[in-house]
Amino acid sequence: MSRSRTERLVNLVICLLSTRRFLTAAQIAAIVPGYEHDPREPRGHEAFQRKFERDKAELRDLGVPLETGTTSVFDAEPGYRIARRAYALPDVHLDPEESAVVGLAARLWQHAGLAAAASSGLAKLRAAGIDVDQQATLGVEPVVLVDPTFEPVTAAVRARQAISFGYRVPEADQPTTRRLRPWGVVSWRGRWYVVGHDLDRDAPRCFRLSRMVGAVRRVGRAGAYTPPDVDLIQYVAGWHGPVERRGRAVLSIRPGRAAGVRRWAEEITPGADGDRVVLSYADPDWLAGWLVGYGPDVVVLDPPQVRAAVVDRLRRIAESQSGRRAVLEEAAR
Repeated sequence: MSRSRTERLVNLVICLLSTRRFLTAAQIAAIVPGYEHDPREPRGHEAFQRKFERDKAELRDLGVPLETGTTSVFDAEPGYRIARRAYALPDVHLDPEESAVVGLAARLWQHAGLAAAASSGLAKLRAAGIDVDQQATLGVEPVVLVDPTFEPVTAAVRARQAISFGYRVPEADQPTTRRLRPWGVVSWRGRWYVVGHDLDRDAPRCFRLSRMVGAVRRVGRAGAYTPPDVDLIQYVAGWHGPVERRGRAVLSIRPGRAAGVRRWAEEITPGADGDRVVLSYADPDWLAGWLVGYGPDVVVLDPPQVRAAVVDRLRRIAESQSGRRAVLEEAAR
């Protein structure tokens, strides 16, 4: 779902939860951001009605208890609201394993430059009386890494403010200055991209965050634009063209484990010590980073390039854990 549609649905839910009486479609259009239109203009009003019908269906598919009715017998048009009792979540209870997973997810968010959001989420859970154990998964380290430009770019996306940055492409010796109105940041094939409107070329463009050089500066005022309703992942994939999976990897997988890898397998041969799995890939580094997440359940047999990349990643993880252990031991003395 696109970012603009997600925001519109959230605003619609907040609006319908905040009222005790039924609101008509016209009242909702005047209140909820994203539905702005001139009701006297037939084409714009028809577009609003189609959008509103899609959003109502989406909310019902998500399980939101959307009610239809009238507040008074004198109301000629039905309205909408959300019943608070039906919408409220039941008490949340986490067992020790689930609590550990939440703690690991919070640490992963911190690695991805979303420390404030992770801290806020944990605070809300603890305020509800839920104990989240972040120490239970100290032996497990998130493998998601982000570029230094991730945080300033995502902050500009939230503020809807243009940015200026240096950008280097492989075929150029020197970086060039680019100006962009960012729509959103997405991860595709193991790399982070920002998609937006290029102000210098007056056209949509996407940029890889790892190729940004120097500081990312905000320019202009905040809230200067509204991102369009587009699928950012599909845009990035289309910009790079179709993925050609020319490589073939042979893996050994423990029986009954690594279902995510098996889903992409082209061949699976059961064995006593492990299942032999063959799959195609496009980028050996991306494949290695993906397989490392499955730990000892997956062993790369071939090709040597992917196997070496996996071993290198595991070695770096082990070295980082050794360094952390040494610091903890020194602090305990």
